[in-house]
Amino acid sequence: MNGMSPGGGGTLVYFRCDDCAEQAHKVVASGGQLARDKFAIGPYGFIALAVDTEGNMIGLHSMR
Repeated sequence: MNGMSPGGGGTLVYFRCDDCAEQAHKVVASGGQLARDKFAIGPYGFIALAVDTEGNMIGLHSMR
């Protein structure tokens, strides 16, 4: 969008996955980066944080 720059300073959208580690590796294979590899969030499962090729951060969530 004109006048807006990409980055991690806004709302973080999480996408549900079967295994967030698998999707995180697909982000890297597609030219993105991992901000944080898969880690546990207690009884709520696991998340990974990724940055797309335009600099936008997204979250990946899975229960395993």
